[in-house]
Amino acid sequence: MLEDRILIVEKVYLSDLDPNNLKNARLGVLGGSGLYEMDGLENIQEVQITTPFGEPSDKLRLGNLEGMEVVFLARHGRHHNFAPTQIPYQANIWALRSLGVRWILSPSAVGSLQEQVRPLDMVIPDQFIDRTHQRPLTFFSDGVVAHVTMADPFCNTLSRLIADEGEVLMPEGRQLHRGGTYLAMEGPAFSTRAESNLYRSWGCKVIGMTNHTEARLAREAEIAYASLAMVTDYDCWHEGHEAVNVEMVLDNLKTNAQLATKIVQATIKKVAALKPTSPAHNALRNGLMTPKENVPNMTRSKVDIFTRNYWGEFDQKSP
Repeated sequence: MLEDRILIVEKVYLSDLDPNNLKNARLGVLGGSGLYEMDGLENIQEVQITTPFGEPSDKLRLGNLEGMEVVFLARHGRHHNFAPTQIPYQANIWALRSLGVRWILSPSAVGSLQEQVRPLDMVIPDQFIDRTHQRPLTFFSDGVVAHVTMADPFCNTLSRLIADEGEVLMPEGRQLHRGGTYLAMEGPAFSTRAESNLYRSWGCKVIGMTNHTEARLAREAEIAYASLAMVTDYDCWHEGHEAVNVEMVLDNLKTNAQLATKIVQATIKKVAALKPTSPAHNALRNGLMTPKENVPNMTRSKVDIFTRNYWGEFDQKSP
């Protein structure tokens, strides 16, 4: 059994990896609904990390795939214990960064808001509209302020790589769509018809519950982030199709998960070869507003993993 081959590690922190050196950086995969493990991952270790922002959704699985060290985390937990609002987003991103992750691929289930984007299609979104209201959206609070640019919330280079690989692997009759706006809703209930039609009138392409929060935190953590949005349904706006329900979503999730795994594996191979740089990798360079000497020690220690490249490593014992 797989579990018999997994080494359980209580606490492993590798945050002292050179933040400017992508040669040894790792790639993270945040598996969404229907994708609770990463096929093909070899030499697996399970890593339990306690972060300054609490416990991550699950143990992180560290292994090798396509010539690269990959860290996999099921965002809802491997048994789907966390509703979208309850996912420990800060802990998840902090934990990935502590293991040297500098790229994240994020497969996730979405509903379509446009006729041409059909169930079982894939979308590589390039923009967000945020309609959540109960999420932590920053690591920088409690005495420290940082402003990062979010004009282009997804990494263009990473998105292009996953789109290129996806187009090659899409089966006949299914389409991969490049670009489009992802409407982030709170959940866990699906939309009302009025909401769905409102978002359509805004020109949104897909609707989901998780990626926006991850993308904002990943940018602060200086991690390049790209999404593979797996379309399961037409939300509830389409008069020619039944309203979205859990059975429909689960059936299409199973179909999408196999294809998504292949696309992610192919993209990892490209990232391993290219180690692409991203504007996200130095997002904090001009974003740290509070002078470091004015940041409370407790806060400084929590964000040190992100700021040490600019402020130097924080020593709690220093005066």
